[in-house]
Amino acid sequence: MAALGSPLRTLRGLLRELRHAGGRAGRPYRDTPAYQHIVAAFRANRVTSEKLCRAQQELHFRAATYLCLLRSVREHEALHQEYHGRGERSPEEVAGLVGFSLPQQPGGKG
Repeated sequence: MAALGSPLRTLRGLLRELRHAGGRAGRPYRDTPAYQHIVAAFRANRVTSEKLCRAQQELHFRAATYLCLLRSVREHEALHQEYHGRGERSPEEVAGLVGFSLPQQPGGKG
């Protein structure tokens, strides 16, 4: 299993993904129930000098898994928007997509 990294880094990553997702909604991401829930969960499970929080590792693992899901969904959406089929393309456009150019025919026919 790969190392999870620090919980603070995971929290910042989650909040960054919420900001990306909230940009489409038009309202601040800090007003969303998801933001309030995530911050409250991290605050409730932080380790202090007085107690050892066993649930912190479980919370961190679930948060890292959710962060991976949010990133993957955002990246999938971006790839889908870029490469989604828009119907049939002309041979010149297809050749340009892969970096080729069609040969020119003599006599100005192409």
